[in-house]
Amino acid sequence: MAVDTSRPLDPAAGAKGARGRGGRVRKDGTPPPRRIRHALARHWYAWAMVAPVVVVIGLIIGYPLVRGVYLSLTDANEANVERTIGVNHIPATYTTVGLDNFQAILEDQVFWDRLIWTVTWTVSCVALTFAIGLGLAVLLNRRFAGRTLYRSLLILPWAVPAFVSVFAWRLLYNEKNGILNKVLDGGGIDAVPWLNDPTMAKVSVIAVNIWLGVPFMLVALLGGLQSIPGELYEAAEMDGASPWQRFRHITLPGLRSVSSTVILLSTIWTFNMFPVIFLLTRGGPGDSTEILVTYAYRLSFVNSPRDFAGASAWGVLILLILMLFAVVYRRSLRKQGEVW
Repeated sequence: MAVDTSRPLDPAAGAKGARGRGGRVRKDGTPPPRRIRHALARHWYAWAMVAPVVVVIGLIIGYPLVRGVYLSLTDANEANVERTIGVNHIPATYTTVGLDNFQAILEDQVFWDRLIWTVTWTVSCVALTFAIGLGLAVLLNRRFAGRTLYRSLLILPWAVPAFVSVFAWRLLYNEKNGILNKVLDGGGIDAVPWLNDPTMAKVSVIAVNIWLGVPFMLVALLGGLQSIPGELYEAAEMDGASPWQRFRHITLPGLRSVSSTVILLSTIWTFNMFPVIFLLTRGGPGDSTEILVTYAYRLSFVNSPRDFAGASAWGVLILLILMLFAVVYRRSLRKQGEVW
């Protein structure tokens, strides 16, 4: 049976064939270029600018993260890792143990004690830092003499390196020669063991972290306040709204997007705030101020033999806790209508 080849192909069949080769077809019937190739060809300059940053982040963050997850599944410690002693090279002898490290940590009361204090420390610092930063931002958003000077002085703690600030506070907290106890002694009050009493040590580290964190909150919230249109306050004042009503119904809703971001960042930073705890109290007295990240450091660099697998497992758990918090926090913002 002869086939008439002069008749055009079925349009549907031709479109189907084109779709099978290159996906969706254009109006003229030709398949579009592949998306990745098209993006690289069109935005090659942007990709070239981003590539070095991606490579550096991959080396600095990606490799240690993958290595840490791998070590958390082994029994690696100071005695069985690969090492070189003089001219002798000793190969690694550690083995994979699966999730045994995580099971041991979750069954140990030490983890739960550290977690409770870490959460208490984080919530206290973030809540007080936000409240103080918001109050100062509201005050500095008004016009008064010397406002620029006050802004500069309040941002000063942020400009000083954290370890310098912590060492300065350690001198202030010194029980015998510290300025704070000298002032108390001048008023007839006995010296306070700021860093030698478990309760006072917790109060002291929280105070130092608040002092370090307020400038960030102040700058972020002050920027948010200046983005709120002044006409809203003028209209509310003409309608007879009190200062508290203007703050509640204009200021707080206007700062919602900024507040959600700074609270998330401050929570992550405070949860992992190693310098304040380690340099001020080293987790003491005893282990009363030890948070999760300082205990992981102790396992890996202080205890003997150094437990690399255990420290890695603690680090992975810290990462999972923060990821869980970020997911829950994001969902709560979406329910409130915030897109983030």
